[in-house]
This record gives sequence, C-alpha cells and structure tokens, in this order.
Amino acid sequence: MFRLNLKIALRNIQKNVGITSLNVGGLAIALAAFILVIMYFNYETSFDKSNPNYNNIYVVGRIYPDFKTNYTAPPFAKAIKHNFPEVEIAGITKLDPSWELVIKNGDKTVFAKNFLQADYNAAKILDLQPIGGLEKPTGDIERLAYLSTESMQILFPDKTDNSPEMVGFGPSTSGITGKINGSITSNRHSNINFDGVSIANELGKSENYGHNNYTTYIQVKPGTDIANLEQKITNLYRAELLKGETDQSTIDEIKVISTFLDPLANLHLKPRAGNDAPYKILIALSILGVLILVIACINFTNLSIAQATKRAKEVGVKKVLGAYRFQITVQFLTEIFMQCLLATILALILAELILPTFNNLFEINLSIWHADNSLIWQLPVILCLITIIAGIYPSLVLSGFKPAMVLKGNFSTNKQSYWLRNSLLVFQFSIAVIFIIGLFIIHSQLKYMRSQDLGFEATQVVYVKNIMIFNDPAKFKPVREKILKIPGVESATVSTTIPDGSESGLNGYTAGGKQANIDFVDVDFDYFETLGIKLKEGRFFSQKFKTDTANSAIINESAVAKYGMKNPVGQLIRGCNMDYKIVGVVKDFKTQGFENAVQPTIYGIKNPCGNLKVHIMLKIEESKMAGALAALKAQWPEINTKDGEDFRFEFLDELYGKLFKKQEQLQSVFFAAAMLTIFIAILGLFAFAKYITNGRTKEIAVRKILGASDIQIFKLINSSFLVMVTIANIISWPVAYILTKKWLETFAYRVDLSALPFLMSALITILLTVITVSIQAKKAVKANPVDGLKYE
Repeated sequence: MFRLNLKIALRNIQKNVGITSLNVGGLAIALAAFILVIMYFNYETSFDKSNPNYNNIYVVGRIYPDFKTNYTAPPFAKAIKHNFPEVEIAGITKLDPSWELVIKNGDKTVFAKNFLQADYNAAKILDLQPIGGLEKPTGDIERLAYLSTESMQILFPDKTDNSPEMVGFGPSTSGITGKINGSITSNRHSNINFDGVSIANELGKSENYGHNNYTTYIQVKPGTDIANLEQKITNLYRAELLKGETDQSTIDEIKVISTFLDPLANLHLKPRAGNDAPYKILIALSILGVLILVIACINFTNLSIAQATKRAKEVGVKKVLGAYRFQITVQFLTEIFMQCLLATILALILAELILPTFNNLFEINLSIWHADNSLIWQLPVILCLITIIAGIYPSLVLSGFKPAMVLKGNFSTNKQSYWLRNSLLVFQFSIAVIFIIGLFIIHSQLKYMRSQDLGFEATQVVYVKNIMIFNDPAKFKPVREKILKIPGVESATVSTTIPDGSESGLNGYTAGGKQANIDFVDVDFDYFETLGIKLKEGRFFSQKFKTDTANSAIINESAVAKYGMKNPVGQLIRGCNMDYKIVGVVKDFKTQGFENAVQPTIYGIKNPCGNLKVHIMLKIEESKMAGALAALKAQWPEINTKDGEDFRFEFLDELYGKLFKKQEQLQSVFFAAAMLTIFIAILGLFAFAKYITNGRTKEIAVRKILGASDIQIFKLINSSFLVMVTIANIISWPVAYILTKKWLETFAYRVDLSALPFLMSALITILLTVITVSIQAKKAVKANPVDGLKYE
C-alpha cells in the first residue's frame, strides 16, 4: 500500500510540476527567511548564557526622578554583601570605552579600546577565566593584568606558553612599563566585552558615594525574592547617603532616590537603564519571519485546495474500494510532508547562500552547520508544524469527497472552501500591504534623519584619538598652536566626549533656587566653533577672558528651559562645590541622534568633578583634507610629544552615522520582507488566477459568442480579485497605522504620518494584481470559443 501511495504521489507531482514548483519554491523561500530569523533570534537571546550563574546575576542601578543609571559608587557593593545574606557575592567593574590603552612590545603595538577593570569578586561573578585559571592577587601584587589572546599574538607572535611578559604602556618615550600576567579569551557572545582585563583585590578604595562611575554586580542565592531584596537595597542606599547629612533639601532629594536590580539576561536587549531598541527590532524581525512563513503556508493551502478537483476521482475510487477517510487523509498529509521536506532542503541551501549578506548586515557571524546550533532540533519541529498547518485542511477537503457525487462528475468544492481560499488570499495581501506601508514610513524617517539640521556640523571634522590628558587649557595651548600652523586646519579643540551618541557625565546643578541633574561636558576653547554650533545669546569661550578658565559656563536651550530661566546670561549656576557664571547660551544640537531628546547640558572649561579631556577634534578645509592629514601624521610626534608615535583618526560624520545603523538594518529587513511577501502573495495569486480562469473557460467562450469584448472579459475576471485586494487594504490600514505610529513614537524627532504611504500601498497592490491576473486571463480571452465548447 505504501509503495502504491508513493507512486501515486510521485505521478501526481510529475503531472502537476508547475503548481508543485510554485508550492515548493514559495515555501522554500519563506522557510529560508524564517531560518535566518530564528538563527538571529537564538543568537540575540543567548548572550551570557554560558555563565554558570546566569539566572542569579544582577546589575545594581539607581533611579532618580528624571533618569536611570547602571553606575554606582565603589563602597555600595561591600555594603550590600555585608547587610544581606541572600547575596552570595558582590563585586564592581569599571570600563571607559572612550579611553584607549596603548600597549607596546618593541615595534609591535596594540590599542586596547576596552580595558576592563574588575575586582576579584566581579571576576568570579562574570566567570572571567584567564588561560591557566582565575587567580586572586596576593601579597604586594595589587592587580593582575591579562590581554586577549588576539592581542598577545600580535605583541608576541612567537610565544608558545602563557608565562608573564613585560610590556610598555603609552609611547615608547614614556618609560612606563608593566607586567602582563597572561592571556584571556573574551567571550564575544557576552555583554561584557574587552580587549584586556585588570583584576584587583579591591577597586576604588579611596572613593566614596560621590564617585558613581562603577558597575556593581551581585550574585544571589537561588530562590531569592528579588522584589523584596530590591526594596531592602533601596533602603540601604538611602541610609548610606543620609549619613552625616543635615541639609533638609538634600535629605528630601535622597528620599526619592531608589535602586533596581536588572537581571543579566536583560542587559543585551532591554536594560532598565538603557535603550531597548535592539529588543524591539528583534521582536519586529521575529514577527516578520513568522508572518512570511504563515503566508507561504497559506499559499500552500490555497493551491492544494485549488487542485482538489483533479484528485476527486482518485478519492472516489479509493473509497469505493474500501479506503477509510483517515487513510486518505494520512496519504495526502504524507504527500504534503514530502513537498515540505523538499522545501526545507532547498531552504537550507538558500539560507546558506544568503547567510554572508545577512551576517554582513547585522555584523555577526552566524553559521548553520554548527555543533551547538539550536536549529538542529528546531527545524524538524518547524517541518512538522508547517506540514500540519499547510496540509491538514487540504487533506480533510480531499478525503471528504463523497464517492457517488465525484464519480458522477461533480468535482466542485463546497462554498466553505471557496470562502476559505478567498479569505486566505485577503490575509496574504493584508500582510503585504502592512510591509509596504512600513517600508515607506521607515524610508521617510531615515530620509528625515539624514536631511535634518543636527544643530552642529559633523562634516570636515576629524576626531584624533589620543591618550594624553589636557584638562588644563595651558597644556593644550601649545598643541593647538602647532596644529593650526598646518595648512587647511581651521580650528582645534579637546573635550571629554564627542557628539557621536556617547553619554556625557551627569551631575546636580542649582540655578535660581532650583536643583536638577543635568549633563555636563568639559571642553576647551574653540569647541563650539569647531563643531559649528550656533550661539543663541551671550558669547562663546574666549582666550581674551581669563575668567573663562576659572568659572565661566555655557548652557544649552534645554538647560534654560529646565531651570525656567529668563535672561540666563550673567546668572549663576552652582555645581561641584563652585559657582559658575553663565556667559552664553547655545542652541540645542542632537548629540544623541534622533531617538533621544536633547538633554539639558552645561559646558565648562574648569570642572572639579569632570572627566578626562582626551578627545581632540579638528576642523579642516575639505579641499585640503588629504594634505592636512598627511602633514598631521608626519608632524604628530612633534605636535603631541607624549603621544606622537601613533597618529589615529576618524571622521566625525562617519561616527555619527553609526547612530542610524539599527534603523538602516530595519529598513533593509523590511525591504526584504516586503519583497518576499509580495512575491509569495503574487505567486499564490498567479496560480489561483490560473485555476479560476481555467474553470471559467466555457463561460468565457459563451460570453464571447454573445458579443462580449476582450476588455469586458478582462474586467470580469479581474473584478473579484480587485475586490479582495481592496478589502485587504481596508483591513491592513488601521493595523499599519497603529504599528508605524508606535514605532515612530520611539523617536524624539520624527516625521508626521501622512496618507501617501497608504495610498501608494493600495496603488502597488492593485497594479500588481491586475498585471498578474491579466497575464493568466490573456490565454483564455484570446482562445477560440469553439475550443471551449466543442465537447458540449
């Protein structure tokens, strides 16, 4: 019996090779897209899962009335461990991604962009494992330093063991040397990435609760009540801050501060004190993948039902010979399983071909043929599911034919099947319309982001990487003078951050009796001129005014609004235990891109609580850019004597452009999804139109004999399909409006929703429908009526 069913299945596939190819091909394309999506989903949701204590590790953060942060002070970890027995271990780390450590061995150099500082407890929590095992610094050794295996290979290419090595730090003229105790492998599939690690017994020994620039990790006992622990840690933090405090306004401010515990599992996609855009994009991408697979299954169902009449006699004969409905259902499900299996094999081949492009788009390194790939067990489950989803209804329809009726020649499916086919087609086009609208709106937002005034000029600005500290303007002055002698260089400055989306510092400032936490950026002369930032009132910093290096400050428009100032120039603003005199107000400029609103910010040359001024920025004439950069590289050892061996630079507009990366990825994904959805929907429409047209051959012949023109017949055939496409647009517009509106709300600066994307989606789908159906109808319209009626 099995051999007979197999022969029938193969013969049926051979007889209907066109429809089968459409079925299998459409499903294979959708499956290939779904395989890539599920691989990406597995990758993004498995960060840090290799940590044995993955489910019990939390980051301790702070919540203020107007912001959240993961940064805490060094003493806090000790206090938590001492007061709460449910906390097994607590440790702190410090990582400054803007700081680049230069490490040398002779003529070989490594630039460690992410050099992680961790105490021994944090190293245990994060499962940092140097080659040879994790050791605790003992005796006079305060720290143990390790470099990544890649960096060690560069510095010591002939090294075969893991023994310690002496290296130089900074330029070779600095004379600073130190010991690298060995190498460590950085887990690239982790939120804690580094080029090197420094493990200490204790970090921040001399720092108090005012130095909030560390990350605190805790590992709790299994089964701990996290909500209860969170509240107890909040009470502890307030108690620590209130020690010795007598100022009532400060006490009131401390009482509204709270803490939170963020699971390690949240850090990559949806941190509580961070941007959850990656999580939203992952969910959107996953939904797209599922929808593409669903419409492919709908295609399969539609085409299988459309083919039902060709198998009616076969079913009738089998039932007369004694076959049960269950047996026939199993037979057809087996046939569909074979087609789905073939589609899966083709999908794997397609996915493998597309994977390099996909990896390049998302800057990852996925592989299908990987030993621990979850796809190994997920794919068989998916295969069974799509077989059931795509095949169960057609199998029930086919096995449900009544022998007496089909053997008399009544092959028509019932009205329920007719309505189901039409409903499924409407659903397919509804999804396609949503994708098309989404693509148009994403494109509009990206175009808006690229064309809008940022409030500063990133073009022609060169960011020079540097490790020297220029907090004192007198130290940077001779460097600036030498730089400005190079033809083409218009201005030069140094600051604590660059406007590339990097977070600036945050501190409490008081103005007009109102206290608020606002951003601060420490700058030097010519900062605003170099970036082309516009002045609203007052003046920029100038070397003509000696007080500018002592206590002058410039604030932005958002800071003026935050404090409710009128005529802010000349007023005082207090922070870091000193009074600043506001000498100017600059217009807001978008340092954080378009997703975050411009933050209230104060700019000062002197800041006792400030960060390190190491970021050099130069404004260079476009026509002289190449010559100026060549001259800078040649003269850098003389210009910046303590960091002159390694001239490294990046263009600021390219760095700022990286803020659009996620949205550009989303646009690419939506474009691919829209094309795939339209292709699969048109594929189904093409086959469905062929089936409908073939079924109306006699009707068309009669109408032509009665005088109907070709245009009238084309209109007749297209009308039912146009109704379905119109219904699909009407259904999808509200859904698309809600989804795109919610996406746009993630941007502080965005385009307004217009009717154009909705009208364009309707025009595109209607046009594609008319073309597709007309191609199929052409043969029937042009056929001789006699051929359609000669057997009547």
